[in-house]
Amino acid sequence: MSNKVDPYAAPLFADVAGDIDVSFEFFPPKTEKMEETLWESIQTLSPLGPRFVSVTYGAGGTTRERTHNTVARIARETSIPAAAHLTCVEATREEIDQVANEYWEAGVRHIVALRGDPPRAGEKYSTHPGGYENAADLVAGLRKLHPFEISVAAYPECHPDSPHAAADLDNLKAKIDAGANRAITQFFFEPETFFRFRDDAAKAGITAEIVPGIMPVMSFAAVTKMSAMCGTDVPKWMGKLFEGLDDHPAARQLVAATVAAELCRKLYAGGERAFHFYTLNRAELSYAICHLLGVRPKVLEPVAA
Repeated sequence: MSNKVDPYAAPLFADVAGDIDVSFEFFPPKTEKMEETLWESIQTLSPLGPRFVSVTYGAGGTTRERTHNTVARIARETSIPAAAHLTCVEATREEIDQVANEYWEAGVRHIVALRGDPPRAGEKYSTHPGGYENAADLVAGLRKLHPFEISVAAYPECHPDSPHAAADLDNLKAKIDAGANRAITQFFFEPETFFRFRDDAAKAGITAEIVPGIMPVMSFAAVTKMSAMCGTDVPKWMGKLFEGLDDHPAARQLVAATVAAELCRKLYAGGERAFHFYTLNRAELSYAICHLLGVRPKVLEPVAA
């Protein structure tokens, strides 16, 4: 009898060594109940030792105060590095610089610098009078204020406002050249999408780290709607996988975790060792995916209630 091990008999994630860095994105809560859910999620995910957790900033700065309060609390009450999203929308340079200075004073050392979306859906983006022109301009402005760590956005399937992929890559290179440390991608659902983008970015002279952004599917209808808005392709096979699961939330979660973890495993096989999870303020799926990828709890200071 042969002693050779059949590679296909090994568990699906046996080749993942746990040498992965993870980060998580949250949005600022609107209600007391949502605040409770957010902090439960942070408590659940913080033992995994994320590189950072980021908090989004609403269109037109609509969540400015809530974003600041959430980020400041993470910086104050946890040992996790907190990153604050900051956009160019509906504000002058002086106003944005003031927000950045307030973050620095609150102990926040990491900014996710974004152009941002128009405050009203369907409108074309335009630079605010006296404001930063775009994300590259914002990065350059932040570099003059404090030695922030700066992340920017990247779009494997091209930003909806970009005329073509080459212009989109030129914009990404401008953001990196202005002083950004890394790029985090828009979510995508097939590994080839990321690998093509990574190769194209390298050919364009972009050498900074590009972190894949992973969106676990909590609601297929919601993800389809979101994908249509940002130009992300939803493969037909995903529709088939989630079909009939609307009334079976537990089963849907199992399928969602499997799909996202398999995407990460293929990205891992292609050399990626860092992943950024869009949590939608829910911890279960991201925690399960991280576990499958070999990420285990580390000893950290407890998160304050």
